[in-house]
Amino acid sequence: MIERGGEVRIALLADMRRRTLRSLIEETLEPGTRVNTDEYAIYDALPGRKSICHSRGEYAHDEDGDGFHEVHVNTMEGFGSLLHS
Repeated sequence: MIERGGEVRIALLADMRRRTLRSLIEETLEPGTRVNTDEYAIYDALPGRKSICHSRGEYAHDEDGDGFHEVHVNTMEGFGSLLHS
């Protein structure tokens, strides 16, 4: 998880089940935090979630019509690319 302009939280998880992910999210995020994700279904139950769908060729979208594409996961993907180097 990464906060835009803020901190990063990396955790090695035993599995990617909803229960495991929910536990990590509950101990990391404050209630009401907006969460941007990709289309992976495991995130569907997150409250306040906004998502983009890579499989449809979407990488960002403008949610409120102001011309700024605020819904994206580019911050996390950019950080992740540093780990793969």
